[in-house]
Amino acid sequence: MLSQRFNLSTIACLTVTCGVAVADDEADLAKKLANPISALISVPIQLNYDSNFGIDDAGSVIRINIQPVVPISLNDDWNLISRTILPVVDQNDVPFSGLDEFGLGDIVQSMFFSPKAPTASGLIWGAGPVLLLPTATDTVLGSEKWGIGPTAVALKQQGPWTYGALANHIESFAGDGDRADISATFLQPFVSYITPKQTTYSLNTESTYDWDSRAWSVPINASVSQLLRFGNQLVSVGAGVRYWVESSDAGPEGWAFRINFTLLYPK
Repeated sequence: MLSQRFNLSTIACLTVTCGVAVADDEADLAKKLANPISALISVPIQLNYDSNFGIDDAGSVIRINIQPVVPISLNDDWNLISRTILPVVDQNDVPFSGLDEFGLGDIVQSMFFSPKAPTASGLIWGAGPVLLLPTATDTVLGSEKWGIGPTAVALKQQGPWTYGALANHIESFAGDGDRADISATFLQPFVSYITPKQTTYSLNTESTYDWDSRAWSVPINASVSQLLRFGNQLVSVGAGVRYWVESSDAGPEGWAFRINFTLLYPK
C-alpha cells in the first residue's frame, strides 16, 4: 500500500512538473513570436481588409500576406533569419469603379544577420538586405520593378514587454521603364505585452514614406492574439483593428481590420 501511495504521489508530481514545463515552454514561445528575428520557424498568415480606396472612395482590398520565417544557424554566434512576404490580393473598384483584380502581388524578401545572444544591455538586433521581386500576376497588382536596399531591426524584451522597431528602404534598379521608380522607406515601431496565459496585446504602425511623391502612408494597428495547442501543433490566432492616420489620395481611409493565424514549428 505504501508503495502504491508512493507511485501515485510520484505520478502526480510528474504531472504537475510536466504541466509547469509545458507552460514555461509556451511562455518562451510567446516571447519568441513577439520577436521578429527569433530562432523560431513560423508561418504567419495575415488577412487585411481595407476600404475607401480610389478616386471615389468606393474601392476595397483584401490582402492575404503569407509570411514564412526561417532561421538558419550560421555558426555558434550568428543566425540568418529569412522573412518573406508573399501577398495574395483581391481588390474591387480600384482604382476606379468596375475594375476588379485577383492574384499575387510583389514579394518582399528580407534577410537579417543576427547575433544569437543579446548584447550586455539586452538589445536584440539584426540587419541585412531587403529585396523587392516583381512577382505580381497582373500589372495593377505590382510595380513591375526590381528593388533592393537595407533592412534592420532592434528590440528589447523585459519581463512581459517587447518593444523595438523594424525599418527598411527600397530603391528600384531595374524593370519596366514605363513604370514609376520606387524609393520608399518603411518604419515599424512596435510594442507588445504578454500575459501569463500567453495572450499578447500589440500596438504598432506600419508607415511608409514615398520619396518620389513625398507622401506618408500611416496606419496604426492594435491587435490581440492567443497561443493555442491543437494536438501537437502550436498556433497563434488573433485579430485587430487598424486606423489610417495618413494615406495617398487614392489610398485607403478610415478603419480597417486584420486577422492573424500563425503556425509554429519549435525545434
